[in-house]
Amino acid sequence: MDQPSGRSFMQVLCEKYSPENFPYRRGPGMGVHVPATPQGSPMKDRLNLPSVLVLNSCGITCAGDEREIAAFCAHVSELDLSDNKLEDWHEVSKIVSNVPQLEFLNLSSNPLNLSVLERTCAGSFSGVRKLVLNNSKASWETVHTILQELPDLEELFLCLNDYETVSCPSVCCHSLKLLHITDNNLQDWTEIRKLGVMFPSLDTLVLANNHLNAIEEPADSLARLFPNLRSISLHKSGLQSWEDIDKLNSFPKLEEVRLLGIPLLQPYTTEERRKLVVARLPSVSKLNGSVVTDGEREDSERFFIRYYVDVPQEEVPFRYHELITKYGRLEPLAEVDLRPQSSAKVEVHFNDQVEEMSIRLDQTVAELKKQLKTLVQLPTSSMLLYYFDHEAPFGPEEMKYSSRALHSFGIRDGDKIFVESKTK
Repeated sequence: MDQPSGRSFMQVLCEKYSPENFPYRRGPGMGVHVPATPQGSPMKDRLNLPSVLVLNSCGITCAGDEREIAAFCAHVSELDLSDNKLEDWHEVSKIVSNVPQLEFLNLSSNPLNLSVLERTCAGSFSGVRKLVLNNSKASWETVHTILQELPDLEELFLCLNDYETVSCPSVCCHSLKLLHITDNNLQDWTEIRKLGVMFPSLDTLVLANNHLNAIEEPADSLARLFPNLRSISLHKSGLQSWEDIDKLNSFPKLEEVRLLGIPLLQPYTTEERRKLVVARLPSVSKLNGSVVTDGEREDSERFFIRYYVDVPQEEVPFRYHELITKYGRLEPLAEVDLRPQSSAKVEVHFNDQVEEMSIRLDQTVAELKKQLKTLVQLPTSSMLLYYFDHEAPFGPEEMKYSSRALHSFGIRDGDKIFVESKTK
């Protein structure tokens, strides 16, 4: 059911954190006591408020009494207002301007696209360092206003906002280190490069689920666009060329890459995908969340050489020649069949006779006796069998246990089995 309309921030705060509903302080925070006003406040006279307030999905549409917000929220540092019904930036401003220690603010899934964010209103956000506007359908004009008024903003989340293009502001934002802009409709590199212009200090760029089809930029230009980029996620993008992967080497500080679910890698096995990517990105120390060890890198680079050894020279990637310089030309790995041998050709000795025969190694000693019965003309109950490995130092080994499998003796081609009669 929908929440009742017109619920205020303060109303929800009092309901959730009143001593009756929230009797013990949980985590960092403090108990706040506010004396009743002469007119008599409808509020509780005290609340147990943590410094991290989670008021998501509460049907909040407005701020409520700003004096009460200021009295109760002076120590609050994180505020989650996601999935409410806030559609007026002025109401958000009334809340935030009265939370002076606020550093993290989540406004996801509020219909804030229904109002215009004015600069005077955005000024109340000035202390916020992490801002989440996922699924708010915030326009780029709104984003630019926020960037102008938040000088210390370090992390910005703009996921699920249906962006097909990126609009650049007139002034760059040098404070931003992390940008999440996943699950939008950004397909052309011309739009992504604008993010490099807007955020020259960007450390982490998360572009997952954006169908980016190519990185169309010269290597030297990439280095200038993203000079500080350490981590990039291209998970479920539309990249289809190894040249796009090679271009990631142009980011001078790149250490971490996520590349799962891209069309380019679909035809390859899981092993091939990782090794071929690791070999192409020599400076990347973490791929798809897993650390690339020195041993894995060497294995991947050697695998890369052997993978392309029979490819026509005109189709061999440049990285192949770099690795040939490092390791030299490598011979293909020998194919070793580690499956257990299923049969062996042995010499069967009985009296003065020698007969060469093939025996199955998955059978037991008792079954071998049945196979030898016709050859040696002895009943199985009268047979004594001895296995002789010509490389063994201890002489023949009696095959005394009828249920023992032949493969457990390590029988190989050329070995000998001696048959004697118990009555002899």
